[in-house]
Amino acid sequence: MWWVYMLECADRSLYTGITNDLDKRLAVHTAGKGAKYTRPRRPVILRYREQVASKGMALRREAEIKRLSKMNKLALAATQSIRRRARHYQTGAPEE
Repeated sequence: MWWVYMLECADRSLYTGITNDLDKRLAVHTAGKGAKYTRPRRPVILRYREQVASKGMALRREAEIKRLSKMNKLALAATQSIRRRARHYQTGAPEE
């Protein structure tokens, strides 16, 4: 199974990516070894995740999400309750 995910960065920008191991990928982002975009923008918060059946489906969904406006991305993220249990992936980051 593959995941499409959206992170909110410390500067309030959004990052969308795909992975086949969500926990491992989030740990990599947190360690500052993830995407070049997120490295200087930590801590990151998982705002949205969606499981899909294949890498091809994940790539297509990622592209769809990336084409959305920021407002629509935030609306998509609001469809999940992740915001309430926001996962901060940096040691010492406070829970919301």
